[in-house]
Amino acid sequence: MKKEPTARASGSSEGTTAAAKKTPAKKAAGKTAAKTAAAKKETSPTKRTAAKKAKKAAPAGGPAAPVKKAPLAKKPLVVPKKATAAVKAAPAKTVVKPAANESRTALVRRARRINRELAEVYPYAHPELDFENPFQLVVATVLSAQTTDLRVNQTTPALFAKYPTPEDLAAANPEEVEEILRPTGFFRAKTKSVIGLSKALAEDFGGEVPGRLEDLVKLPGVGRKTAFVVLGNAFGRPGITVDTHFQRLVRRWRWTEETDPDKIEAAVGALFPKSDWTDLSHHVIWHGRRICHARKPACGACPIAPLCPAYGEGETDPEKAKKLLKYEKGGLPGQRLKPPQAYLDAGGRPAPPLGAG
Repeated sequence: MKKEPTARASGSSEGTTAAAKKTPAKKAAGKTAAKTAAAKKETSPTKRTAAKKAKKAAPAGGPAAPVKKAPLAKKPLVVPKKATAAVKAAPAKTVVKPAANESRTALVRRARRINRELAEVYPYAHPELDFENPFQLVVATVLSAQTTDLRVNQTTPALFAKYPTPEDLAAANPEEVEEILRPTGFFRAKTKSVIGLSKALAEDFGGEVPGRLEDLVKLPGVGRKTAFVVLGNAFGRPGITVDTHFQRLVRRWRWTEETDPDKIEAAVGALFPKSDWTDLSHHVIWHGRRICHARKPACGACPIAPLCPAYGEGETDPEKAKKLLKYEKGGLPGQRLKPPQAYLDAGGRPAPPLGAG
């Protein structure tokens, strides 16, 4: 009977130990549950606040607006070429001029871009002397020295009507030719040149205009400029025509600092493919006659102003500059009495004949 209490005491001792072992686990579990509940209490107000904001943003009676993801960063768009057309009509007043130490590569790129821009402005550019064959072109080009193509075009119809071939002009009475050529200026020297080159054509080339540079420059009154006009426009052989307009503009654009025509020809020719030379000459000369004048360029109406180092030398006000435009750009007749159809289709007007009011 005395052992029984010992057993009970032993049992109670084991229970106490088990209870002691269970207590830390329960406390840990309780702490975890408390933390979870606290976290839920903390997050729930945030969700409620977001829901309230969504309800306010949503239109009345409609569902809450879904939260949109931030758009991905887009690459900068390249403005298409057509979008810059408006700039041509009204060039920016602030022009970024090329650096004084412009690299050769930058110069070539800028020069070719100017030619491309001018090709869009004058897609109908052509030789502005009236001619029907190489003989008429070489004579008209010689006559165009120190005068306008318009004056030559008004004079040559009478000349070619009376002397249609080199043989006819070679045998002409100089005084009669002088009288016809009087309106072109320097008519005595020009008479001597056209009669002399006609004799050379009749005697040395069978009455035909040669298609080689080395032969053309042997003719009286024919230099490299005249030869390239004939080669490019009568024979389709590339050449650069360095007239006064061409010389002025290429220096303004800093394509070259040369002043000698032959050196200008070489310097500019090196900037372009040979196939571009003839059309380049037309584009530059047309621009010089219509917009980029010698005394007062129409800078405010110039389509290539942003590329021009000389911008500001002329009138920069767009409205005042428009009044300086010549020929078809100014709404006036052109220089040819019989211009190509492409010129007429572009809005150009033929020049009046000599003596017309």
